Amino acid sequence: MNTCAFLLILAVHIHADGIEGPTAGCTFDEGSDPSLCEYSQGDDDDFDWQLFRSQGTSHASTDLIRGSYLMVNSSQHAPAATGHSPGALRVYVRVNGGVLGLPVWNVSGSHGHQWHQVELAVSMFWPNEYQILLEAIVSKERHGYIAIDDIMILNYPCYKAPHFSRLGDMEVNVGQNASFQCVASGRPSETETFLLERHNGKVTTSTSVKHLNYRRFVASFQLDNVQKPEQDLYRCVALSPRGAGVSNFAELLVKVPPSPIAPPQLLRAGSTYLIIQLNTNSILGDGPIIRREIEFRASHLPFSEINGVNMVTYKLWHLDPDTEYQVSVMLTRPGEGGTGPPGPPLISRTKCAGEWSSESYCISPRRSSCNTLCSFRTV
Repeated sequence: MNTCAFLLILAVHIHADGIEGPTAGCTFDEGSDPSLCEYSQGDDDDFDWQLFRSQGTSHASTDLIRGSYLMVNSSQHAPAATGHSPGALRVYVRVNGGVLGLPVWNVSGSHGHQWHQVELAVSMFWPNEYQILLEAIVSKERHGYIAIDDIMILNYPCYKAPHFSRLGDMEVNVGQNASFQCVASGRPSETETFLLERHNGKVTTSTSVKHLNYRRFVASFQLDNVQKPEQDLYRCVALSPRGAGVSNFAELLVKVPPSPIAPPQLLRAGSTYLIIQLNTNSILGDGPIIRREIEFRASHLPFSEINGVNMVTYKLWHLDPDTEYQVSVMLTRPGEGGTGPPGPPLISRTKCAGEWSSESYCISPRRSSCNTLCSFRTV
């Protein structure tokens, strides 16, 4: 189907407390105050919306409703042209000049020769700036009219559309689940769809809707096994034929558990101990660091031990003499799953026990492989 898009931008430059009276907006009447109606035509569309006023228009089509309103006319001024599928009307909510995202409300097809009221409940919070964008898409193969009128801005909650409470930011560690709780006031109907919209337009459907009381409910969304690329802004959207509710954008922060860049440093070695410095000034991942641990094992054994550390130096006790050990540092940041992988290992050997001396010997007369023999020397 060949289509052409018509775009009107209505820029609503208000804050949460920016409306002094009960209402403001656009009626498009001849005597209306233009300062209350701050809108502009889109620059990247095919045509412009037309301001139609039936009063004083002698050649107006009888198919048009009387009054003053903005209109997209795809009838090509043909009398009695079919209007059973004039196209579609889409409504977007843009915050702080960001991406357009998905339409929060849309309608298509013919809805009769009459006006239909739709409510859009936008949760506004200072100092954000909001734009309401209305986009009409009409087919060159179809004829009809798409019109909008009385775009009113109210400083009290909508009756038909749910109003979301403030959605707070969330922080999780990589690989964990993120859960958004969208609390709203209103009367949700069975026809409403609840979505979690990402700033780039991708959506997630709700996992459950729970009624707190007859006027308050919460829609839950869960993102499983989140990764760093999923860090973004998200908002709650409620869709229904009678209107839409839109929350503020909240930020999902995805943190990477920390890990040391360098291995710990050996300060001193004894026959049964190693004294090390953690050497955690430089890390990969995100802080803050709330816990430090030492993971160590004998190189010839598969299992390891973990000890908590509260100082920058640590003494490993009760080690076996003349044994090679691998020692790593693990760091933890706040939140579930906040422990990072062990850093690079320090590989070090304990000394021989007692008053020992070292001498070299060959284990095979036919091979040059040699090892260190620890022999006890008595006095």
